[in-house]
Amino acid sequence: MGVTLRPRKIIYVTTDLFVGGAEGMLTRLVTARPALADEIIVVTLLPAEAYVERLRAAGIAVLELGFHRPGGVATGLLRLARLIARAQPDIVQGWMYHGDLVALIGLVMSGRRRKTRLVWSIRCSDMDFRRYRLRLRLVVKACTALSRMPDAITANSAAGLQTHLKLGYRPRRAEVIPNGIDLDHFKPDAAARAALRSELGIADDIFVVAHVARVDPMKDHEGFATALTKLPDVIALLVGTGTELLSAQCNTRRLGRRDDVTRIFAAADAVVSSSAFGEGFSNVLAEGMACGLPAISTDVGDARSIVGDSGIIVPARDSCALAAAVRTVAREPKAIRMRRAEQARAYIEKHFALSQAVKHYSDLYESLMQPAS
Repeated sequence: MGVTLRPRKIIYVTTDLFVGGAEGMLTRLVTARPALADEIIVVTLLPAEAYVERLRAAGIAVLELGFHRPGGVATGLLRLARLIARAQPDIVQGWMYHGDLVALIGLVMSGRRRKTRLVWSIRCSDMDFRRYRLRLRLVVKACTALSRMPDAITANSAAGLQTHLKLGYRPRRAEVIPNGIDLDHFKPDAAARAALRSELGIADDIFVVAHVARVDPMKDHEGFATALTKLPDVIALLVGTGTELLSAQCNTRRLGRRDDVTRIFAAADAVVSSSAFGEGFSNVLAEGMACGLPAISTDVGDARSIVGDSGIIVPARDSCALAAAVRTVAREPKAIRMRRAEQARAYIEKHFALSQAVKHYSDLYESLMQPAS
């Protein structure tokens, strides 16, 4: 019988701790209880922002490497290498492309590559890299070339793993671990619905959709805005960094970055994802569904497996189809919408609870700790 070896110490190396799905999932993962290791350290290349207080309140040490400063890359790599050499972690886990690459370089520089296991993560699917800076494209090419070096690569979606295999990734071991949703935090809340609708001046009988996404080419706010022109009786709550700067429409509320997304979902009747490309596992869809909202999504990443039978999937970049799907749900009798809501919550409970994701990571780490046979 094999001996279960729980990691003593894990260092996570993430690109950033800004507001985002990848950053949110990392925070949920490392603050989950029981903890994945006796000690967890989170290292961020860029300044720690949205999630740092929650991490530190949970007893997680957070180290900022300052890659944004002049000379910060060189000094940051040296600091990381020294941390790994001193802390002697069992696992170093990269998070997002830059985090993956820096985790590898720092581990090699530390002199502990043979003793510490390295894990990378894939957090997206079919990205259109032409829409982003050359620096990102170069980092992805480097990760592709070096993809056999990690002991394992995780992906939060089957679509993301397949996309990266086509891109040229050649992992020694690959695991698909869907994101997990905190069902105690994301849940229906009738009181919050009434309160937020009152704050925003929206009557209870108006059909409201929640669109939670930073302004980014992959999220296709332009396509969603076009769909809304065909839905004059629907109000959309636009939430996420940069949404406050979008062009005004009579049936939108441009709310910008918010820290009360659960209240946004509570006030809505459906959650919408209009992404054109790049999504792996959409936290927004799963979180909205956990709050009892039917989901309407473009067919990007693993949206079909997240939504199941409780919502509607439409082709990407098709504003007419997106508008038609929203209209379909908006016009359904209340009893049918309530049935969709119950199905949505139950589906997330069954397939995407946070405890399942934590167990999958725990099993992966423990398997990597097993001595070679």
